[in-house]
Amino acid sequence: MAWAKQGHDAAFRELVRRYERPVFSLLYRMVRDRALAEDLAQETFIKVLNGIKSYRPEFKFSSWIFKIANNAAIDHLRRKSIDTLSLDGAPSAETPDQMRATQLQVGDRAESPLDEVENRELGTAIERAIARLRPEYRSCILLRHVEGYSYEEIATTLELPLGTVKTYIHRARNELRGYLEGRRE
Repeated sequence: MAWAKQGHDAAFRELVRRYERPVFSLLYRMVRDRALAEDLAQETFIKVLNGIKSYRPEFKFSSWIFKIANNAAIDHLRRKSIDTLSLDGAPSAETPDQMRATQLQVGDRAESPLDEVENRELGTAIERAIARLRPEYRSCILLRHVEGYSYEEIATTLELPLGTVKTYIHRARNELRGYLEGRRE
């Protein structure tokens, strides 16, 4: 990052190479549209390039770039609400490998076909419930339960007080419980 900040193009290209997949993954999980996630990822890297001089090295670069990406997704979601999410992979996935690479896995491989269908239905219900959350709640839940961030890392990434992050996650879980009430079993 220090080299990129000094204007070395090769260093910035390396940052893009290292972070393009994680940034795209976060954005795709937020907006559930491959083309839109690609556009938002490009927008994120343009903002990183334009704001590279304002980066402060005492903070993790990954937190900084994920915050920029998260803000891009939230800005978009505030302008346009999404209706549903799919566990079957990206709509643009054309090969079985692409489908597997972009789908959310629920359950284990040793399950029966009936269990697999039930788990897929539950996964779809969970994804739809997550899509109904406020963008702020959604980003906290995704960073916590999909990306595996700690509460402290989420607070740093989103520049929120730790208590706010805990509150958002608590409220999101309560809303998800309500949305999934009919699936108690």
